[in-house]
Amino acid sequence: MLLHYSVGAWSVAIAAVLLTGISKSGFGGALGGVAVPLLSLFMPPPLAAAAILPSLCIMDACGLRAYWGKWSWQELRIIPFRWPGRYRNQLARVPLLSTQALILIVGGIALICALDHLFGLRKRWVADTDPGPIAGFAWSAAAGLVGALAHAGGPLLLIYLLRRRLSKESFVATSVVYFAAMNIAKIGPYFALDLFTAQVLQLSALLAVLAPIGVWLGYTAQRLLPEVPFFRAATLLLGLTGIKLMVDAFFA
Repeated sequence: MLLHYSVGAWSVAIAAVLLTGISKSGFGGALGGVAVPLLSLFMPPPLAAAAILPSLCIMDACGLRAYWGKWSWQELRIIPFRWPGRYRNQLARVPLLSTQALILIVGGIALICALDHLFGLRKRWVADTDPGPIAGFAWSAAAGLVGALAHAGGPLLLIYLLRRRLSKESFVATSVVYFAAMNIAKIGPYFALDLFTAQVLQLSALLAVLAPIGVWLGYTAQRLLPEVPFFRAATLLLGLTGIKLMVDAFFA
C-alpha cells in the first residue's frame, strides 16, 4: 500500500521526522511546524497530522528521559494540561474543511513560522518584566489550537516561554513536557475521527523508527553545534514548503 510513494516522498517524510526530532529535543520545538507541511506534499493534511503523531509521542518519551527533572514546575502549573479535551469540537471540524482549505491553512502556518525565525519576531515580545499567569494560559491555549490542526503550536508557546528567561535546559524541558501532554491527548480524538487508517498506521510505524534518532541528534546538537546554521537551513525549507502549499491551494 505504501509502494506508490516515490523516493522523493520517502525522502521528504524521513527529513520531516528527523527535523522535528532535532527541533523538539534541541531547540524547544521551534520548528515543530515542519512535519505536517512536508508530509502534506504527498498526502491530505489531516492524514499527515495523524501519520506523524506516533512519532511525536515517541520523541516526547525520549525527550522526557533526556531532560527528566529539568523543567520549570512553575511554568507547568501555569500551562493548562486539560485544554485538548475542550478543543475536540474544533478538531472535529477539520475533516469537514476541503483539502484545498487545509493546505492553505497549513501553508500559512509554515510561512508565518519561517518569517518568525528569519526576522526574529519573537524577540520583539521579550520585555523587561515577566508575563503573568493569564498570559501563560492565553499563549498555551493558542498553541494548543494550532497544534491540534497541524502540530505547529511550538512557536506560539515559545513566545511565552522566551519571556520567562529560563535556562536553556529548563526551557527545552518545559516545552517537552507541555507537548507530551498535548500529543497524548490527541490520540483519542484522532481515533474517533478515523484518521488512523491502515495506510496511515503503516506509514507511522515506519517513520517512528526514526524518532529516537532525531531526538538524539537534537540533544547532541544543542550541546555541540551552533544554532544559526541549522536554523537558517531548516527555516528556509519550512518557508519554501509553506509557499508551495499556499500556491498549490490557490491554483488547485
